[in-house]
Amino acid sequence: MPREDIEFQTSDHVTLRGWFYKPSDSSDKLPCLVMSHGFSALKEMDLNTFAEYFTSKLALSCLVYDNRGFGTSDTLSGQPRHEILPPVQCSDISDAITYAQSRADVLENKIGIWGSSYSGGHVLWVGAVDRRVKAVLSQVPCVSGWDNFHRLIRPDFIPGLNTMFQEDRLGRAAGKTAQTLPVVDEDPLKPSALPTADSYEFFSAWGKKSNWKNEVTVKSIEAFREYDPSFHIHHISPTPLLMTVAENDVLTPTDLALKAYARAIEPKELQILPGGHFDGYSGSNFETNAGRQAAFLKKTLCV
Repeated sequence: MPREDIEFQTSDHVTLRGWFYKPSDSSDKLPCLVMSHGFSALKEMDLNTFAEYFTSKLALSCLVYDNRGFGTSDTLSGQPRHEILPPVQCSDISDAITYAQSRADVLENKIGIWGSSYSGGHVLWVGAVDRRVKAVLSQVPCVSGWDNFHRLIRPDFIPGLNTMFQEDRLGRAAGKTAQTLPVVDEDPLKPSALPTADSYEFFSAWGKKSNWKNEVTVKSIEAFREYDPSFHIHHISPTPLLMTVAENDVLTPTDLALKAYARAIEPKELQILPGGHFDGYSGSNFETNAGRQAAFLKKTLCV
């Protein structure tokens, strides 16, 4: 599928960079799916695979980009890279929609959003509050930062993290460099943002074949705990929603996602995949996963 290198400006004048895909035989205006990745992940970590699949099966374009401060995208002057602030990333999704609408080859009234993991939560928020969105695809989403945080972090580790949050705030106020943590660590007893075995396996593999960095700011973890991305899930309606949930997800727990889905209002669809959090990105589950998502897009966005 043809792929174009693109860049666009956010509302606070940060340049985000990515790729724009469209079918090889199309010269018409098409619907567009805006796609963003999860916690610290880069666009080449399988987002390209989904975009290529969708544009090969549908009369659809896909906009894929790196979140600010990651990969090829910039960050705000004076702010650290590898910092993840959910309200900012949600705002950036809306700015990506604006960029898509500005393109001559996009049908401006047919924009969908696709997010996975952390951004699977973001699209629930954006789909509710940005009424330009005409379809929402939420894959293995983080639906409650507070609940998710307390599932991932052992209770005896939390006082130490609270102290770390305080020290980081005081240090940054005094002009010191932002403190960081590894995203993953092989040793579950050592501090990391995503302390699960499958997270370590997934990110370590990508670290060997991409420019992904095993680093995130401490403030990102504090911001994660306070984030409630499914707060507005019942306001997505009447925009169609497809939520994809992994049957044995220990990173964004299955039961939390299902409870959030239950609060959504029709029209909505649920896809439950076998395996864990990362098993829908590639391998034997990919065709099932992407195929169901393509069928949803065909009847909601590509009509």
